[in-house]
Amino acid sequence: MSRDMDMTKEDATFLPHEDDVRDEGLPDNGISAESPHEDRMVLLVEDDTTIAEEITAELRVRGFRVRCEATGDAGLEAALLGEADVMVVDRLLPGTDGLSVIETMRQQGVRTPVLVLSALSAVDDRVSGLKAGGDDYLTKPFAMEELVARLEALLRRPDDVRATRLRAGPLEMDLIERRVWRDGREIELLPREFRLLEYLMRRPGQVLTRSMLLEDVWQYRFIPRTNLVDVHIGKLRRKIDAPGEEPLIQSIRGTGFQLRVPD
Repeated sequence: MSRDMDMTKEDATFLPHEDDVRDEGLPDNGISAESPHEDRMVLLVEDDTTIAEEITAELRVRGFRVRCEATGDAGLEAALLGEADVMVVDRLLPGTDGLSVIETMRQQGVRTPVLVLSALSAVDDRVSGLKAGGDDYLTKPFAMEELVARLEALLRRPDDVRATRLRAGPLEMDLIERRVWRDGREIELLPREFRLLEYLMRRPGQVLTRSMLLEDVWQYRFIPRTNLVDVHIGKLRRKIDAPGEEPLIQSIRGTGFQLRVPD
């Protein structure tokens, strides 16, 4: 399953996006801004550290964003946010097992495609994984190329099988077509601005710190001294607030930002 990669563990932990490089002068990571996987989020729920690191590194090299959780409970909490485009869920997990995670998220209406990962390869095991709500099943050990190919196949499925719209006050977001409107006025956003606004719209009224935004929107695993968040928030404000419209993104002094939607 292992493969040679020209990267250290530190490299695998953080790979900046091209728009970050342009804004902050960070070194180029070699990933094209036109990667077919740009903006695609993979939620990986895997308790084996070695396997999780290898999958994460491979997916990030291919342009995916990755969120990794090591327990069933944490994986379910992340899944219920509805932010992932596709999931990889290990069947045997600490706490809540992988199949229970999938069953619960399906009961809650989360339709994110799921690839079940397991060392159990019998036909009955595969059937139980699919009946629990999994969309595909891959047994360990596996080839990384096959895992990626299966994820790409899940992402090519018709978009109407998943929830596609977010609404927060006057804002409406189409997650499939990557379009945003305010009171019917369409707003053109760059990929990073879209992800930032999506994060805010999923948490209206919640105070979000700069650290939270750097970790969850930019996927930083360390907190650099940077004005990156403030720069992007400023750009986003100028786009979503037309002259005469009520400002929606508020600064919380000494803390961060908050999306306040009118009653």
